[in-house]
Amino acid sequence: MSRSHALAQGLWQRLLPWLVPILLLAFWQLASVAGWLNHRVLPAPSEVVVAFWQLLISGDLFRHLAVSFGRVAAGFVIGAGLGLSLGLLTGVSRLGEALFDTTLQMLRNIPPLAILPLVILWFGIDESAKVFLVAFAVLFPVYLNTYHGIRSLDPQLLEMARSYGLSGNALFRQVVLPGALPSILVGIRYALGIAWIILIVAETLSATSGIGYLAANAREFLQTDIVVLSILLYAALGKVVDVAARTLEKRWLRWHPSYFKAA
Repeated sequence: MSRSHALAQGLWQRLLPWLVPILLLAFWQLASVAGWLNHRVLPAPSEVVVAFWQLLISGDLFRHLAVSFGRVAAGFVIGAGLGLSLGLLTGVSRLGEALFDTTLQMLRNIPPLAILPLVILWFGIDESAKVFLVAFAVLFPVYLNTYHGIRSLDPQLLEMARSYGLSGNALFRQVVLPGALPSILVGIRYALGIAWIILIVAETLSATSGIGYLAANAREFLQTDIVVLSILLYAALGKVVDVAARTLEKRWLRWHPSYFKAA
């Protein structure tokens, strides 16, 4: 295979996932221009681009993005940190599993939005309530995947490691944690998506800044172009953090047969 052919094939493979979104946008614009869509119900992509540019040059877009990103980051660090710690504890310790796993499995089945009234009573409508909701939502995917990753390790691999003299912290750092890492990273990717979903609701209900507030405020004034822009921003931010997580996944799992070719 020639070098130019390989480059063209690589470029095509990179562009292929974007083909359907581009076609959908083109059809959306065509339908709006042709009058098939009422622009007050669903504005054309060009109107959304204009709204994006106006918010960009006014500086409001960066302000709302920074606030939303800060909330997600704070909630994710707290929730994922707790989920990882509890998953490691219950995964390596039978006593830890007996003490915490049943409670966590019960809490896991509570929808985060079901506790929203209680969260408002506890924290009011300030930042801590939004951060708590995000942390509560991301805790369980990270916990469950960490626990599953450790418990699904190959017993023969552990036995071989012990036969080479590994035990205690050395066994955990060199065998248990690397073996569970693929499952842990899947949990982190899943949790990142959930964090943005929960934040949408939290910012829509009670906020004075952030992308959710931007959408809710625009709804009051029937600015559907900004509402659609806010939805697209959430989608774009979700994609960005997912790409970042996949990049880390490929970097940290270069030793893994499933990721060796992709790295």
